[in-house]
Amino acid sequence: MKSFRKHSATVNAGSMADIAFLLLIFFLVTTTISADKGILRQLPSDCPNIEDCIKDISENNLLRIELNHKQEIFIEGKVVKLEEIKDIVQAFVDNNGKLECDYCTGEKLSKLSDHPREAVISLSQDALTKYQLFISVQDEITKAYYDLRARYIEKKFNKIPSQITDEEFKIVKKAYPFIVSEVMVKRD
Repeated sequence: MKSFRKHSATVNAGSMADIAFLLLIFFLVTTTISADKGILRQLPSDCPNIEDCIKDISENNLLRIELNHKQEIFIEGKVVKLEEIKDIVQAFVDNNGKLECDYCTGEKLSKLSDHPREAVISLSQDALTKYQLFISVQDEITKAYYDLRARYIEKKFNKIPSQITDEEFKIVKKAYPFIVSEVMVKRD
């Protein structure tokens, strides 16, 4: 009697690499990659002599915005809504020490900066503050400065912001410098 050896069946794997490559290309082409959110800021330049870079800030030129772990927003110790920040920052920065202004919020703001070039926004957040709230507050501060600068551009150059030159923009930045100090408060 003749014995038959059974051969194991083999699968031709020659085209497997082609199929895997085509699937890889398909998923790379059809996948959408979400854009990262973040804050576009330029870091300050290095200060070789620290004494030249440190200056005393008058208390009335400092606007304190605090974010706590309960996701509440405080300006100078008073609770405010996110929508109020832009108007409060504009009132603080652009009044030149006068107590009356077009967009003051009454009891929410008792002190006002001496001059837009002297105004400093101090933004401090708790370590448990949600990133989305921090970004939203940053956006409101940026909107306030953008509106102040746009008004200045219209008044000084009779243009809109997209029409000014680089030299004119330097003048605008000098008139309304964006000075924000950020601090994270760690909890024990």
